[in-house]
Amino acid sequence: MKIIFKVLMIALVYVIISGCQDQQKTATGEKINDKELTSQSDRQKQVLLKDIDRKYENPKAHYELGRLYHSEGLWDKAEWEYNKALALDPVHHDAQASIVKLLVDKGDKTRSSVLADMYISQASISAKHSLLLGRAFQERGLDEYALSSYLQAHNLAPNSVVINKQLGYFYLLKKDNANAEVYLRRAFELDPYQPEIAGELGKLGVQVQIPKKQPKDLNKLEKMKDEKGQGQDNQGEMK
Repeated sequence: MKIIFKVLMIALVYVIISGCQDQQKTATGEKINDKELTSQSDRQKQVLLKDIDRKYENPKAHYELGRLYHSEGLWDKAEWEYNKALALDPVHHDAQASIVKLLVDKGDKTRSSVLADMYISQASISAKHSLLLGRAFQERGLDEYALSSYLQAHNLAPNSVVINKQLGYFYLLKKDNANAEVYLRRAFELDPYQPEIAGELGKLGVQVQIPKKQPKDLNKLEKMKDEKGQGQDNQGEMK
């Protein structure tokens, strides 16, 4: 009987130890049981939570975790992680646009509008930040805020090929051909070696021609020819 009792006790201890090993507690206080991780989302969360355990000041991990919570409809958790990402990286444009999208999904139009305006204002420090924020808004279907960001970028850098092209393609997607033509024309004027822009303008009924590229050393060759010609003329005069 004593032998049986010892065997049972050993088995019980083994089960308890195994269970403790399977259970993990992260810095955020969320318990993870490896055996319950059945979905891809759960596995992704496990990886991200472990990343945060290793380095809490990781804006990318907090953002990605917020994105997973967002997709599951866990609004409060998602907003917390997005805000944490922004606390660590104040110009994390994906997190900014995601918070606005989250509030839109929740039906909180007032807060979403206020935050969107604030982020757009913050991005006015440069055309680059305005452009990147606009792309983040557009990727989440927030076209009104995307356009505001793009126009702000254009005001800051009206002669940017990238920004004019971005606005042109934006208006093409909105089927606003008149505005699309304006910005695509300008992008082509600034850099005529863009066959894709020429193609889009052609579809809009605008005929443009891509100039032939001149050899890099063309000017040097022409100068050498001139010098050679002058030398021959001098020789003729001497004769």
